[in-house]
Amino acid sequence: MTSWQPGGVLLGADYNPEQWPEATLVEDVALMQQAGFTFATVGVFSWALWEPTPGDYKFERLQSILDTLHKAGIRVDLATGTASAPPWLARLYPDAMPVTRDGLRLSHGSRQTWCPSNPDFGERSLALVKELATRFGDHSAVRMWHVGNEFGCHNLMCFCDISADDFRGWLKERYSTLDALNHAWGTTFWSQRYSDWADVIPPRTTTAIPNPGAELDWRRFCSDASLRQYLAERDLLRSITPDIPITTNFMVGHAFDGLDYHQWAPHQDVISNDHYLGSHLGQPEIELALSADIIRGLAGGNPWVLMEHSTSAVNWQTVNLAKAPGQMLRDSLSHVARGADTVAFFQWRASQSGAEKYHSALVPHAGKDSRVWREVCELGKVLGKISEVEGSRTQSRVALVHNWDSLWTTDGDSTPSEHHRYMTEVSRWYAACWRAGLTVQGVAPGNSLDGFDVIIVPGLHVVTDAEIANITNAVEAGAHAVITYFSGTVDELDHIRLGGYPGGFADLLGVHFDEFAPLLPGKTAALRSASELVQLSSNASGSIWTERGRADDGTEVLAAYADGPSQGSPAMTRRSRGNGSAWYVSTSPDDASIDSLLAALSHDSGVSPTVRGLPEGVDAVRRVGEQASYLFVLNHTDQEVAVPVIGHDLITGTESTDGSPLLVLAGGVAVLREGSTS
Repeated sequence: MTSWQPGGVLLGADYNPEQWPEATLVEDVALMQQAGFTFATVGVFSWALWEPTPGDYKFERLQSILDTLHKAGIRVDLATGTASAPPWLARLYPDAMPVTRDGLRLSHGSRQTWCPSNPDFGERSLALVKELATRFGDHSAVRMWHVGNEFGCHNLMCFCDISADDFRGWLKERYSTLDALNHAWGTTFWSQRYSDWADVIPPRTTTAIPNPGAELDWRRFCSDASLRQYLAERDLLRSITPDIPITTNFMVGHAFDGLDYHQWAPHQDVISNDHYLGSHLGQPEIELALSADIIRGLAGGNPWVLMEHSTSAVNWQTVNLAKAPGQMLRDSLSHVARGADTVAFFQWRASQSGAEKYHSALVPHAGKDSRVWREVCELGKVLGKISEVEGSRTQSRVALVHNWDSLWTTDGDSTPSEHHRYMTEVSRWYAACWRAGLTVQGVAPGNSLDGFDVIIVPGLHVVTDAEIANITNAVEAGAHAVITYFSGTVDELDHIRLGGYPGGFADLLGVHFDEFAPLLPGKTAALRSASELVQLSSNASGSIWTERGRADDGTEVLAAYADGPSQGSPAMTRRSRGNGSAWYVSTSPDDASIDSLLAALSHDSGVSPTVRGLPEGVDAVRRVGEQASYLFVLNHTDQEVAVPVIGHDLITGTESTDGSPLLVLAGGVAVLREGSTS
């Protein structure tokens, strides 16, 4: 298979020249070369142009675009165009239009308006992919295939009768018999027991609380249905062009939770992600880092592609904030620090019309005489200067264990507290690591934990016996794990693990809680230190959740509830296990208390910050290559900072030595070559 990444950190974008007169292509290529632009994703939304009527393929303009880009030295990630079907699909195949939970059939006129289970859509989309691959699979510009686009972003769930039949088929494959399905869904409750497969339907709108087992399996099915479409396109491409790598763009971030990317990742030749900052977030740089660290985990620690982010504002949030001067460069290098070897944007040229006309781009409406364009050119220069970091791997000794099943169930109906949100708790523990200067990597609970000294397991509600054993084995081998409330409570069927909480993790942690005692909004429970290991402040507290129970003999209570519904019960505990230790937190502590516990955990494990003594708001991440290591220092503050690091700054060419700490400008970035790794 040919290499997508032949050398250097690439700069690119989603390129849609069909929005503009053909003559604009010449101007675009000249600007691309000026900016150091090295790759383009082409054809994401081109199906209606490529196939204006069924079976009538028009690829002449695409041929010209690919020829021109190749001549300019710009490699192409060619999309299959199947993300958005042409209007004629709705007219000829009305059943291909998705149906909502309430039974409303949606119409074309937007994007991704198709049912993932519809065979007519599948047939028409694969016919297009075959034509495209046959025609352009040997074009020298095409270096990667881009299947669909942001699968599940707008058509994740379709509740039509075709989807219902597909769901039944998926369930039959999973459970084989109705008895097994009835057991999995607990259908003896509320007289829901099924005696005929024909009665099994998707969880459409109903009178009261839907069956939670059905809801969980429905979420899994919807992820798998989209994955099946991806695999069909991928397999067809591979049969025609076996040497061209294949990807599709994930959406790991605050705005999407629909697909189980742990199931998708093994089917990608290259892992790629789209990430957009949330204007509602207090510290969006931390959420950006979390997204990148999860993506790197999905890539197995290897470099990955940032397929989309924005030069400035997006168009789809309540308030679309423009990025501050210098922020685009800093955001881009934050992704590179955490493993991205390609930095790309949506899109190359800002649209003049259409739903995304107010979405920023590399070439803004203001054109070349603009701050954004000047910063784009500066980014291209910087990526050229740091090209040698390509292929190096981000260094991390801290694992963040997470899964999508826990997200879907925790945020579902009828839990002990609707105010406990899975990703909120994940983000809080990740933010504590960020404040402590610890670089994190996302890991699925069943994946290898070798090489990680600290394992953070926030709210892992759904967990299998094998996954519990995996985490337990890592602790016994010497890792130090912190597990938080609502973890281990149910198995993969969403059945309660009987015997008290935290269910499957009780033996590892050496604690047993009888009852959840969540807190009302605005209420807290005071915490008091019970050990010198974790020193809490006098006003330490937990919110959202408490638990009533006890610690077993041999388990050290680090903090207890001083008041509230669980007064006297353990709030934080630690138990030695094998060569490691297992810590439990039965509430959502204030930030300072999390920081104190994490400091103690780091001391136990010997894990230290990437750089000691970093000023608040400054992030440092290390990538390690065969010949050298590279330290990224990102200043997210509005003040110049002095950082105690040593090395050669690839961006400015300056040297930092023992006697002269590195000065990083307000909002600035440094990338230091630290020396040989041999």
